[in-house]
Amino acid sequence: MKKLDLVALILLIIGGLNWLLVGLFEWDLVGGLFGGMDSVLAKIVYILVGLAAIYCIRLLPKLSK
Repeated sequence: MKKLDLVALILLIIGGLNWLLVGLFEWDLVGGLFGGMDSVLAKIVYILVGLAAIYCIRLLPKLSK
């Protein structure tokens, strides 16, 4: 697995866990760790998670092998 694939996967896991916590407990892990949704650091993490999701779209054909 390429390093970029691994980083994208880790970011997607972080994003997925964050959504799980939001859904179950209405608590934003990323916002909590980095100072709320308006924090620059939190926005950077959200952007990186979104970019990782877009990047991982190209991995979908590999799953059918």
